[in-house]
Amino acid sequence: MEEAPWIGTTLAAARPQALAALLRYFHDLDLAEEAFQEACLRALKTWPQKGPPRDAAAWLVFVGRNIAIDAVRRRAKQAPLPPEETFSDAEDAEAEIAERLDSSHYRDDVLRLLFICCHPELPATQQIALALRIVSGLSVGQIARAFLVGEAAMEQRITRAKARIARAQLGEAGVPFEAPGAVERAERLGAVAAMIYLVFNEGYSAAGDTAAAREPLCEEAIRLARLLLRLFPAEPEIMGLAALMLLQHARAAARFDGEGTVSLLDRQDRRLWNGPMIAEGLALLDKAIRHRRPGPYQVQAAIAALHARAARPEETDWAGIDALYATLEIMQPSPVVTLNRAVAISKLRGPAAALAMVEPLGNRLSGYFHYHGLRGALLMQLGRPREARDDFMSAISLATTAAEAAHIRAQLDALKQEAAEAGHSA
Repeated sequence: MEEAPWIGTTLAAARPQALAALLRYFHDLDLAEEAFQEACLRALKTWPQKGPPRDAAAWLVFVGRNIAIDAVRRRAKQAPLPPEETFSDAEDAEAEIAERLDSSHYRDDVLRLLFICCHPELPATQQIALALRIVSGLSVGQIARAFLVGEAAMEQRITRAKARIARAQLGEAGVPFEAPGAVERAERLGAVAAMIYLVFNEGYSAAGDTAAAREPLCEEAIRLARLLLRLFPAEPEIMGLAALMLLQHARAAARFDGEGTVSLLDRQDRRLWNGPMIAEGLALLDKAIRHRRPGPYQVQAAIAALHARAARPEETDWAGIDALYATLEIMQPSPVVTLNRAVAISKLRGPAAALAMVEPLGNRLSGYFHYHGLRGALLMQLGRPREARDDFMSAISLATTAAEAAHIRAQLDALKQEAAEAGHSA
């Protein structure tokens, strides 16, 4: 059966809301997911003939609940059922469910689903995989391809995540399926935002022949951020997160050349940048700033915005970028933040000043590709080719993608060319 495009879009949009409601009813992640999938199959059969329902999420919840109740009854066989009023559909109708989904249940349901994926019992890799499977609805195969692992390995990762959540549910720490309280929401909202940004970076950090396969992770992270914005429309840090990802992803088409080699920001063809995406990111950032509650995502988005507003590399406000990185160093101290600030310093005060900032980071960043790449570039500008070559060789050994290694090899080739020209002129 050929799926009409609008059906797939509608099902994807309704998924978090419908699946979260089913989870609230049955307190069983696997059962809720199975019921939702079966409801989707029925939608594919009936919607093309009858047209879309008034409220797709309510329709899916209504059908999914009936399916899950039948499944519970089959599993129970002769065992006594729970009290009928706890999960019976006898009094329910699609209109009633739609009314509930339009009320406060929607916010709590989707929050519950997001918080489960970011349960503190789970490591970050399992949080990401579970969110992509449960909230986003990506298949195990799609997630496995994005993470460059086998499908069986990814299936195990997701299964382990569900098992840990089930154990946490039975433990003394409390039942994670209950609606989160105000304190827990505040504590775990940051974890949800961090998980979404991790999903984005899994796609953004891809390069070369893996970039196309992993780019959908960036798009999915942006979709999740927009979902979070609907739940927290007045939260400036969520606006900042969405703005940051939009502004970064807007450069996707220009980040690599035709051979898959990295194009640094000052060499990118800015005509390839996505104008509407930049405009959306800038508008979100401006809205966040008006709340006067700055945070790390907003500061990082502001840095990306200064790059996006520069029509040409030489128009970049490097003084503003330096000031923003200095602010970020206070908010979120990190040697990587200082390393990034050194790039701005090199533009403002030259390579010697930047190298002086980079040198003290050696002990903490000796195993970091970008540390050696930047240090090599600064040494090259200062006319110290032997030291630059050593750092470039270290960078190549630490490269995680072929595109990163190719970029550094290009720097080594430039060193060789300079040495050859110097020898010829001598």
